[in-house]
Amino acid sequence: MERSDRLNALETALENEMNERKFYLAQAERTENALGKSMFLEIANDELEHYERLKKLHETWKAGKDWPDTVPLTVKQTNVKQVFSSLTADAADMRRGNDDDLAALKKAVDFEAKGAAFYRKLSGMVSEPLEKKFFDLLAGMEEEHYRSLKETEEYLLDPAAWFRATEHGGGLDGA
Repeated sequence: MERSDRLNALETALENEMNERKFYLAQAERTENALGKSMFLEIANDELEHYERLKKLHETWKAGKDWPDTVPLTVKQTNVKQVFSSLTADAADMRRGNDDDLAALKKAVDFEAKGAAFYRKLSGMVSEPLEKKFFDLLAGMEEEHYRSLKETEEYLLDPAAWFRATEHGGGLDGA
């Protein structure tokens, strides 16, 4: 991948990460659903970390330097699974999402699927092993967000059914 292509790809990634963060923050502010609010805030924080890592990389490449020592090959592990688990543990607090929550989740799922595909594409375009590992890491984080948002969507569509299927998977025949 040429340096100009790298810079263009990173500029696109930076713009996407910031736009997604703004979207998640706005949805967290708007929703009254505790699970949706927590999930949107957690992913907004993850997107900010992605943005900061990509910005450092962009600055280094823009200065004409190689892979920087300052961009670690790890990012903070997302807590979206813990958010989901902690907020769905109490069956008494199960509430369906409203139409706005569900529409926001559908849009968020689309963001994350496109983000994962974008980072996988970048990984496939670079030959430097450290770059490849970095973009694979970001793709994996976006894929985890995707799965968590899909599960949140299932929960908000029918909390009781989700709870029965995931927390109490035993049969109803008394066996």
